[in-house]
Amino acid sequence: MKITGKVHCFFEQSGTFKNEFIKLGIPAEDYDIQNNFGETDHIIDLFAEIEKGYNREPSIFDNITPDDLIMAFFPCIYFTGSVNPCYYRLDNNNYKGLTMREKFDTILARADERNRFYKLLYKLVGCCMLKGVRLIIENPYSSLHYLHNNFLEEPSVVDRDRTRRGDYFTKPTGYWFFGAKPITGLFTYQRPKKHLTVWKAKSASEAGLCSEERSMISPDYARNFICDFILGREQVGSQLSLFE
Repeated sequence: MKITGKVHCFFEQSGTFKNEFIKLGIPAEDYDIQNNFGETDHIIDLFAEIEKGYNREPSIFDNITPDDLIMAFFPCIYFTGSVNPCYYRLDNNNYKGLTMREKFDTILARADERNRFYKLLYKLVGCCMLKGVRLIIENPYSSLHYLHNNFLEEPSVVDRDRTRRGDYFTKPTGYWFFGAKPITGLFTYQRPKKHLTVWKAKSASEAGLCSEERSMISPDYARNFICDFILGREQVGSQLSLFE
């Protein structure tokens, strides 16, 4: 993929990818409502911007062109396949002590919130496709993930073991490419100094936000992914395949 404009990195922890794009000579900026690391370029409510953009109102999408690329780490709190389905069960431990009516009200409220995020994801894709803007969406991925068989298409890339490209986590991750195709050429990786386990990561502070620990991305992984699937750029010490 040739990027003659700028990369716009959406949502939490996207600053790691932003920094690696910049190191590779490509201008990049990140956007999020949080600024816990003090490095967010644009502190903004992206959900509100997506709504405005889809409704053809003035929004940040007005300043993004087909020469650019949006890379969105869309919040996964309502889509994950490991924990999220448990919230729709009456025997969920969180519902102990609730009346039957309270349990159903809680489950229905959760379903409404998931549907809100689901529609926002569709509207994000719609904003980009209608403007001819290239978009990559990242989300955890498994057969139980809500987006599996419930989205516009299956992921363009599924990275089943992120540690093989130098990340902290093994967790399988899907990447949806819209308006562009991933490049599958040389694969590169660098083992991280410390491998964290996803099941020991802390939860987010509130609903709708992802855990910072779970969302952590190593700079090695960001660089390798960019070079492997977006730019098709060979790196020093690269090898032909990670899967042989």
